Amino acid sequence: MYPLLRPLLFRLEAERAHAVTLGLLRVGQRVPAVLSILKALYSTRAKPVQAFGLTFKNPVGLAAGYDKDALAVKGLGALGFGHVEIGTVTPLPQAGNPKPRVFRLPEDEAVINRMGFPSRGATYVKNRLTPKPKVSPFEYLIRRKLYKSDVVLGVNLGKNKDTPNEQAVLDYLSLLQVLAPVADYLSINVSSPNTVGLRQLQGRDALEGLLTQLHAQRKMEEAQLEKQIPLLVKLAPDLNDAELDDALDVILRTGMDGVIATNTTLARDELRSRLAEESGGLSGRPLTVKSEAMLAKVVSRVDGRVPVVSVGGIMSPEDAKRRLEMGAMLVQVYTGLIYRGPGLVKKIVKAL
Repeated sequence: MYPLLRPLLFRLEAERAHAVTLGLLRVGQRVPAVLSILKALYSTRAKPVQAFGLTFKNPVGLAAGYDKDALAVKGLGALGFGHVEIGTVTPLPQAGNPKPRVFRLPEDEAVINRMGFPSRGATYVKNRLTPKPKVSPFEYLIRRKLYKSDVVLGVNLGKNKDTPNEQAVLDYLSLLQVLAPVADYLSINVSSPNTVGLRQLQGRDALEGLLTQLHAQRKMEEAQLEKQIPLLVKLAPDLNDAELDDALDVILRTGMDGVIATNTTLARDELRSRLAEESGGLSGRPLTVKSEAMLAKVVSRVDGRVPVVSVGGIMSPEDAKRRLEMGAMLVQVYTGLIYRGPGLVKKIVKAL
């Protein structure tokens, strides 16, 4: 049905359309019959993958950015994903950048966003994922089932806009402490182009200071929680070879568990849309070649020492299959869903 619904959604401003679809999933996940229908429509065959000490029912995940505040985890889980990455979550609530801040480029099958980490904050997200018992035991059982899902749950972490880079480690340490109990893995976002100065944290010295302290804090949290807490680092597609070598060297030396390649790009190569010069990160079809090139470099440099997750410009089953053949352990989609619909997940898994 998505080819029929897409023109209606595309009549809405992009961020409004996103809010509508997320809202529908949020409401629908509370109705067992709706969840059953979604699972029947979008169920995928088993294609298990082992990575970071976790078992994924299939290698296709939802990239961070769609469900920033864990509003519809159960509904998203019914769409066939093997994992869902929520966020980006910041320690304190923040509004993000002024609107409008999301732009569709249909001629290019792309999206530009400059959201700037709008977030209700870490405490809100943790509470969403750990609902408290209500007066009615029946209601508590329903809510507990609502937030439990068979998909692996990742949480993408980012610093608050007002936190200077010199103090950024405190934000990430706080996020780790708050969200480690409710996440299957944590993704360290130092690569969004929409928070001023954030990408500077990918530099060798800044990244080493950050990841060294996160690794030490992670070990303490693991001892207390008695569970593994995989840490992944999400990198930008715009790093040059020297910058990428530095970042990967730090990631490997500080005991991180994986790399997510890539975030959105600042490049604007050969775009046709009149909105091409809007500021922000570009995703979708124009990112395909750049993301694949970065994936090839990352896979070669890590040489099997840590798993790699590929994201960026995956718009078809063929795109996803190629990423896996290139050496990615998992793939993530987001903009592809906007142009192809939720059925894309099932089509990818079927093609593998």
